[in-house]
Amino acid sequence: MSDDLPAASHSIAEFIHGYEEDHVLRGFRCPKCSLVTATWGLACPRCGSLERTETRLADSGKVAAFTILSVPGDDFLNDAPYAYVVVDLDDGARVTGWMPGVKQQTDLTIGERVRFVPSYKPGVQFVKDADPSARR
Repeated sequence: MSDDLPAASHSIAEFIHGYEEDHVLRGFRCPKCSLVTATWGLACPRCGSLERTETRLADSGKVAAFTILSVPGDDFLNDAPYAYVVVDLDDGARVTGWMPGVKQQTDLTIGERVRFVPSYKPGVQFVKDADPSARR
């Protein structure tokens, strides 16, 4: 790595700690092209700028895509089937996560409102925005 690259705002471990323990989604905003991303990195994935600022991401958004996982990893054996989702957050960032309780394709729709909720499980967990039982 070149010595002229700026240090990352935080490490990947701190990024993950943000949603798993601090209960906030963090990302980066590029001052040159205005991209907001949840993806950790040293440079903007759109324009390559090394200038980016850390930002707190929105907690809610709309489902852009999803699939139902029936054969999960070890951490999610008791939750299967569940949805793996791609969410367009209200601030323009896109993030992936999982949704427990979504057992089949008809349980969720593209464009449906969802929100981030803390979980003891790894990863970013979303619930339907209208689900009052999961309010923080």
